[in-house]
Amino acid sequence: MSSAPVIPMLPENHPEPADLVAAIRARRGGSLLKLDRMLLHSPPLAEGWNVFLGKVRTELSVPIQLRELVMCVVAVLNGASFEYEHHAPIFIASGGTPAQAEMLGRVGTPAFSMALFSTVEQNVILLAEQMTRSLVVAPAVKQTLAQELGIQQTVELVGVVATYNMVSRFLLALDIHADDPVLRAEVFHDR
Repeated sequence: MSSAPVIPMLPENHPEPADLVAAIRARRGGSLLKLDRMLLHSPPLAEGWNVFLGKVRTELSVPIQLRELVMCVVAVLNGASFEYEHHAPIFIASGGTPAQAEMLGRVGTPAFSMALFSTVEQNVILLAEQMTRSLVVAPAVKQTLAQELGIQQTVELVGVVATYNMVSRFLLALDIHADDPVLRAEVFHDR
C-alpha cells in the first residue's frame, strides 16, 4: 500500500505564475505533467527547468532516437517509472522498435540483451549505463562514440545522460511515478 506523498503536487489547472504556466503548457502541448506540477512549487526552478529541458529535448544535433534511448536507459536503471513511461513511446516514434523498448525495461538485469541494438546504439547504452552506475565512462566508449557520432553529438549525449539522471532523481525523491500500474509492476517492481 502506498502512502500519500509528503509534498503534494499542485492541481492540473494551477494558474500561477500565468506566464510561466503558459510557457510550460506550450512546451508540453497544452498540459501540465505531474513533474511540472511539482516543479511549480518553486517558480524559479520551474522556469529554469522548462528552458533547459526544452533545449535538451529539441535543439541538440544528436538524433532524437539516440536521445530517447539514453533517457529510457537512465529511467530504468534509476527506477524512474514516470520518466520511462513518457520517453519509451517517443523512442519508438523516433525510430526505436517496440521490441527494443521492451528490452530496455530489462537493462541492468541478466535478462537484458544488446542483440536488438545497432553498434552505435550499444555504445550509447554503455555510455548511459556507465555514467548512471559508476559515473566514470571508459575511454574506449567515449572514443568509439566520438568516431561514430562526432565530438559534438558525443558531448550532447553525455549532457542528456547527466540531465536525465537529474530528472529521475527529482522524480523519485518527490514520489512521482508512472500512471500505468502494469508498467510499474512489470518493469519497476524490483528496482
